[in-house]
Amino acid sequence: MELLVHLNKRIKSRPKIQLPVETLLVQYQDPAAVSFVTNFTIIYVKMGYPRLPVEKQCELAPTLLTAMEGKPQPQQDSLMHLLIPTLFHMKYPVESSKSASPFNLAEKPKTVQLLLDFMLDVLLMPYGYVLNESQSRQNSSSAQGSSSSSGGSSGIPQPPPGMSFYAAKRVIGDNPWTPEQLEQCKLGIVKFIEAEQVPELEAVLHLVIASSDTRHSVATAADLELKSKQSLIDWNNPAIINKMYKVYLGDIPLKTKEGAVLKPELKRDPVSTRVKLKIVPHLLRSRQAAETFPANIQVVYDGLFGANTNSKLRTLSLQFVHHICVTCPEIKIKPLGPMLLNGLTKLINEYKEDPKLLAMAYSAVGKLSSRMPHLFTKDIALVQQLFEALCKEEPETRLAIQEALSMMVGAYSTLEGAQRTLMEALVASYLIKPEVQVRQVAVKFASTVFPSDHIPSRYLLLLAAGDPREEVHGEAQRVLRCLPGRNKKENASKQMPSFPEMVYYIQEKASHRMKTPAKYMTGTTVLPFNPAAFGEIVLYLRMCLAHSAGVVPTSQSLADMQDHAPAIGRYIRTLMSGSQATASSSSKGGESNPVQIYIGLLQQLLAGVGGLPVMYCLLEAVSVYPEKLAAKFVDKIEWIKSLMNSSKEEMRELAALFYSVVVSTVSGNELKSLIEQLIKTTKDNHSPEIQHGSLLALGFTVGRYLSKKKMRMADKQDLETNADFLPEQEELIQSATETIGSFLDSTSPILAIAACTALGEIGRNGPLPIPSEGSGFTKLHLVESLLNRIPSSKETSKMKERAIQTLGYFPVGDGAFPHQKLLLQGLMDSVEAKQIELQFTIGEAITSAAIGTSSVAARDAWLVTEEEYTPLIGAKVNDVVAWVLDLILNKQIVSPNPHVRQAACIWLLSLVRKLSTHKEVKSHLKEIQSAFVSILSESDELSQDVASKGLGLVYELGNEQDQQELVSTLVETLMTGKRAKHDVSGETVVFQGGALGKTPDGQGISTYKELCSLASDLSQPDLVYKFMNLANHHAMWNSRKGAAFGFNVIATRAGEQLAPFLPQLVPRLYRYQFDPNLGIRQAMTSIWNALVTDKSMVDKYLKEILQDLIKNLTSNMWRVRESSCLALNDLLRGRPLDDIIDKLPEIWETLFRVQDDIKESVRKAAELALKTLSKVCVKMCDPAKGAAGQRTIAVLLPCLLDKGMMSPVTEVRALSINTLVKISKSAGAMLKPHAPKLIPALLESLSVLEPQVLNYLSLRATDQEKAAMDSARLSAAKSSPMMETINMCLQYLDVSVLGELVPRLCELIRSGVGLGTKGGCASVIVSLTTQCPQDLTPYSGKLMSALLSGLTDRNSVIQKSCAFAMGHLVRTSRDSSTEKLLQKLNGWYMEKEEPIYKTSCALTIHAIGRYSPDVLKNHAKEVLPLAFLGMHEITDEEQSEKEECNLWTEVWQENVPGSFGGIRLYMQELITITQKALQSQSWKMKAQGAVAMASIAKQTTSLVPPYLGMILTALLQGLSGRTWAGKEELLKAISCVVTACSAELEKSVPSQPSTNEILQAVLKECCRENVKYKIVAIRCTADVLKATKEDRFQEFSDIVVPLIKKSSPESTGVRTIKNEDENDKEKELQMETLLSAFESLGKAWPQNAETQRCYRQELCKLMCERLKLSTWKVQLGVLQSMNAFFQGLMLLQEEHADPEALAEILLETCKSITYSLENKTYSSVRTEALSVIELLLKKLEESKQWESLTSECRVLLIESLATMETDNRPELQEKASLLKKTLENLG
Repeated sequence: MELLVHLNKRIKSRPKIQLPVETLLVQYQDPAAVSFVTNFTIIYVKMGYPRLPVEKQCELAPTLLTAMEGKPQPQQDSLMHLLIPTLFHMKYPVESSKSASPFNLAEKPKTVQLLLDFMLDVLLMPYGYVLNESQSRQNSSSAQGSSSSSGGSSGIPQPPPGMSFYAAKRVIGDNPWTPEQLEQCKLGIVKFIEAEQVPELEAVLHLVIASSDTRHSVATAADLELKSKQSLIDWNNPAIINKMYKVYLGDIPLKTKEGAVLKPELKRDPVSTRVKLKIVPHLLRSRQAAETFPANIQVVYDGLFGANTNSKLRTLSLQFVHHICVTCPEIKIKPLGPMLLNGLTKLINEYKEDPKLLAMAYSAVGKLSSRMPHLFTKDIALVQQLFEALCKEEPETRLAIQEALSMMVGAYSTLEGAQRTLMEALVASYLIKPEVQVRQVAVKFASTVFPSDHIPSRYLLLLAAGDPREEVHGEAQRVLRCLPGRNKKENASKQMPSFPEMVYYIQEKASHRMKTPAKYMTGTTVLPFNPAAFGEIVLYLRMCLAHSAGVVPTSQSLADMQDHAPAIGRYIRTLMSGSQATASSSSKGGESNPVQIYIGLLQQLLAGVGGLPVMYCLLEAVSVYPEKLAAKFVDKIEWIKSLMNSSKEEMRELAALFYSVVVSTVSGNELKSLIEQLIKTTKDNHSPEIQHGSLLALGFTVGRYLSKKKMRMADKQDLETNADFLPEQEELIQSATETIGSFLDSTSPILAIAACTALGEIGRNGPLPIPSEGSGFTKLHLVESLLNRIPSSKETSKMKERAIQTLGYFPVGDGAFPHQKLLLQGLMDSVEAKQIELQFTIGEAITSAAIGTSSVAARDAWLVTEEEYTPLIGAKVNDVVAWVLDLILNKQIVSPNPHVRQAACIWLLSLVRKLSTHKEVKSHLKEIQSAFVSILSESDELSQDVASKGLGLVYELGNEQDQQELVSTLVETLMTGKRAKHDVSGETVVFQGGALGKTPDGQGISTYKELCSLASDLSQPDLVYKFMNLANHHAMWNSRKGAAFGFNVIATRAGEQLAPFLPQLVPRLYRYQFDPNLGIRQAMTSIWNALVTDKSMVDKYLKEILQDLIKNLTSNMWRVRESSCLALNDLLRGRPLDDIIDKLPEIWETLFRVQDDIKESVRKAAELALKTLSKVCVKMCDPAKGAAGQRTIAVLLPCLLDKGMMSPVTEVRALSINTLVKISKSAGAMLKPHAPKLIPALLESLSVLEPQVLNYLSLRATDQEKAAMDSARLSAAKSSPMMETINMCLQYLDVSVLGELVPRLCELIRSGVGLGTKGGCASVIVSLTTQCPQDLTPYSGKLMSALLSGLTDRNSVIQKSCAFAMGHLVRTSRDSSTEKLLQKLNGWYMEKEEPIYKTSCALTIHAIGRYSPDVLKNHAKEVLPLAFLGMHEITDEEQSEKEECNLWTEVWQENVPGSFGGIRLYMQELITITQKALQSQSWKMKAQGAVAMASIAKQTTSLVPPYLGMILTALLQGLSGRTWAGKEELLKAISCVVTACSAELEKSVPSQPSTNEILQAVLKECCRENVKYKIVAIRCTADVLKATKEDRFQEFSDIVVPLIKKSSPESTGVRTIKNEDENDKEKELQMETLLSAFESLGKAWPQNAETQRCYRQELCKLMCERLKLSTWKVQLGVLQSMNAFFQGLMLLQEEHADPEALAEILLETCKSITYSLENKTYSSVRTEALSVIELLLKKLEESKQWESLTSECRVLLIESLATMETDNRPELQEKASLLKKTLENLG
């Protein structure tokens, strides 16, 4: 211990001292160590670890973690405290694989948990926090904590937020971190989490807390990491959410056992607001968070009302409330509701700072009400509170309150009794507030909370309808006028108050209001309500009246309202009779009747404000019961007159009608005076308005008078006795009529129209009281005058309408009207172009005029409906229907003028519709049908439409037999296009310009043809009429005129009858909706809309529709094909297609065919459909779809691969590939079973889809261009989408699939066409070797043999790819396969002549060396000798061969220990292979072997037996035989070997050629003819002789000297002149020969006195001669040879001295050498000459033979040397002068 204490002192004062931490840690972990030891060990670990250099700390970090296992908590804390700062410096591998991870935490879940807890505390730690032990803990948790807990923990200091005292203490540790160190620690933790060292789930919370850090660097790093993980984190994982809640809320001491158990120092505080602000947004993402009770409520309350909250946190908490309201499921939200509502109301009541926040709170209340209405139903006070707030709050908040109230409405719709009354009062009080939003919401409450027959709320709405603001009155009117009866369901609920009750209520309110300031003053009158509200009240009362009368109430158009008048009349009569009986006789009694009150209200409003609808309501009420009600108004005639002077035309007309009704109740003189008065005012032309009113009133009154008279006559009363019909009165009536007639020609159009209307009214009710013809105002004159107006361009259309109507009325009132046919003929002749509305009017007029007195026009519209009307008994019959029909059918319908045809069709329709029971119509059904059919082919839509409607009506009218005939004629006509059989005279044009023949594109008859074929297909031809009724909804039928025909009713009926045929119809109709022909499309769409009301119909009949579409995709009509494509496109969108997966291939294939259609629009449609199909299929292949996805892939792939990608159509191919790529991306692992099919197909496509032009270019390019282009093509293929898909598939392969895939791959490599495919296969193999190396081993052999075929591909790029693949493949293959491969390559290299094989060997072996070096090392003995041989390939000028050499060289150099060492190592193998090469049949190979041998010899300074013998024997064997290109290499090799191993050769060794043998062989070669070869042979011999120092000069000079002599200038003689080029070459050869000859003689000069004596003179002479007359090159050669000659000349040695001979030689030499010394041009010659002289002088000096150098020689030399003193080369100058001095000294 003492020692340790001493150590401590030393260590602590010197922080640089390093401790043996590693050993300490080992000791610490020793399981045998006692706790005493470990306790001390850790002290030193803690001391020493921070002192280590950072790298070492990082290295030991994992050990710290391992050391923690099973140690006591404080020690674990200390170790973690050491570890955390290191994390900042740790390096993590980029690829997170389990094996490479520095901390192997997967096996230590406990440690991970400890570490994560500690990290969380570090992250929560604030910067610069100091733990003050004495400081007592403020009771921060008193909000939740009980007093006891705070009392017990009084001694504990306050920890930072989110931490417990204990946590803070252990983070601070023994030596606290500075804020900067803490920041680094936090960053290190974030990095540690980023590197995925711990499970992601566990660390989410850490990142969230780190992202709230106060230091920017930490927060940003954590934020980025969170963002990148965002999509991966499952925010609904309870583990994550519970942790977040726990940190957010801290340890709240619950009143439970666990709550009490927690020690005070372990109790965590809630986190700071900053952290909370980061946590809540993540809670908002999570459904789970919304459901977790009670934490969710605690967070909400903490955020809204906590001590440290701020507005941001409040906002987030409110968002959380919204989130809970939206996502929390029913069961879970039930207990939360009241608490949430309390919280929100508390917030609304107490918090006033931020309007935005309040707005959110209000809208949360709204959301809550829509989730939990029962919470609110009982609490009307809340509504009141919100209404009040709406009055007072800021404008921003109002919108939210308004929204909340609107959402709350639903909660109160079931109020009863007192509650309801309370609500009524509430709404009433807010409807009159000044704020418009308040009124708006009040309207919403009034309309929604109460039932629709609740009178007080209706009254409130009526008041609101008079509101000045549009948003209020608009809403109120919408609710009030929302007509019952849009659909059946609503009908039951949409009740209206009963008329009497409503009237009484209104009256009561009105009388009450008149006494209050609420009344409304206008001019002189006082109204109880403002005009807008009053108007609405009246209309609403009228709707209630209609409702009570049993008809559908409407207030939209007066004409519609009038149709209901008879029914209302009946109801009013019952009301009157009922109440009259009970009414008391008092004056009040009269007023107590609801009808009277209603009329009173109307009068009041009319008098005050006026208004058309009010006038109408009054007129209607009086007209339906004139006897009782009109009489009351007689005394108000003046008031009525004042209404007749209104400025509005329609108003005057209604007032005139009202006047006539009132006047018709008086008789006798009173009547007379009133009529006279009217005549008078009519003629008074001061005011046109008064004239107009009076004129109309006059007409209506006369009409009423005549009608009355007619009724009396029918009742057979004696008119004479009746005071009403006296002659004077008749005169008065006639004069009145004439007065009216006089205005027909008035200049004022208003009056003319009024006159016309008045005359019509008179004519309708009885015979016109004027003469038939003659002069003056007669019936004839009247008819002609009116007929002339119809075609006239001066008249307005209104005038024309009225004139036509009036004409139609004359025969109605007058059975004996004399000009009936004239009138009809006139109407028919007055056709104008483009006046369709008018033709409908004429049709009605013709119908009325043709049937005469039996027409429904004669009724009183107020009292009798059309259906109820029967003609008067005894009226004169004037029916000319037969004549009219005949005219229309035989003249007008077949007119050449299309306008006439159109008009005639409309009239015919009118006749058939109005006179359906008429015998003439019934008997002419077939003719009428033919007429309509002929119009079907008109070019304008309206005619077709009218005709088709007509046909439907005709069919309905016939009996069964008729119907059958009609159908068959119609079908025949439509389908064959034959016309109906008309008897036509020659000149009539029946159809204009081939109108019938207008086929598909021209609208023509095609629509009806289609309808007909549709009906026939259902084998129900008569359905064609139903279709026609449904088909066209022309705008015409919506007009008043069109609506009169009531086709909508017929259509509804037709729809019901067609319902049974839906299964057959739906598919056809669905397709027809997409027909390119607009007419057909519209027709069919309207049929579809009428029949298919239920949207799910398409899903129901999906299979049938699909079957039909697939069938029709290949129809022979382009229109059908196009519509099928478009329909398919629509059908496939957004539908679950699980049931039709099996149909998909068929759809794809068919669409592929259509994509190549002859018509462009069809192609485009098909393209559209295919794109949609592609999208849908890709979605279906999602792994999330499970089995359905699997099935889809299974059916799709074959179709896309075989049909799509192999299609000749480019678009189809492109789309197929695109789809495949997308499918493979979305399908992922589901592709696995299909990979064997998919991958080969895609590989094939790599070539198929390449533009063909590339192949063409590639064939035409040069080799270099081709290589560049092909490698570009290959890399394009590799980056193509197909390859991308292949790579996707490869990820999922394993043993199960390889068995199928490999044979296909092999097949493709062998027989695949195209660069892309082969290159792709190679790269797939490479990928396989990396993806699944073990699984691939069994198949490697197969793949290898396949790749071999690729290695010999003519295309270099493919060859390279295969070699590359092979390089990778040998890694996974068995040794035996690799051996076989290497043997094969060896064989190729040695035996095959073609360069392609050699290239492939080089590429493959190089690839193996590069990518599988260990394989190469294992087989080095086979590979390296080959590489050595390959290195020595004899290269021509070709680039490729050089490249191969380089590859071989690289293989050799990479794999041997230095070239010398390599040769020593593999000598045996090298010699074997070079021998083999020498024995090869190929000369090139022989030569290569020779070069390699030479290289061996050169590299090894001496070869030892037996190798030397082997080599030389092989080389000599090679020499025998004829000369071949490259044989020179053998000679060079021999010379190399002999030179290198001359010493070894001297020894005699068996099976090693002797020197003699070698020389024999070599000399033999010197005699060959081939000059070039000869030169090499001579040089080689010379080298051998020099090395072996043998004397063969005699034989040698015999060969060489003639060569020199032969090329001497004298011996050349006269040559035949050859061309320049050959000459040059020959000269060059000669030169070469000379040079080598001299060089060789020098080398072969033997050290043999005898021989020298024989040849020295001759040789010297030879050299000297050549010196004088040669080019510089030869001179140089000769001088070098001389140098060798003198070097070896024995004469210059003392023992062999012969002064004379020497003198002779020297003289000869000196004479010739002067030439060279004086050669000014070539310094090299001078240099060499000088060196010869220098040698001579040196030798002479050595052998003391100066006397042999005669003075003559000296003089010559000195002279020559003197010339050199001016030499331009200083070194030569110097040398020359030195030598000169030497010579001079001799002298």
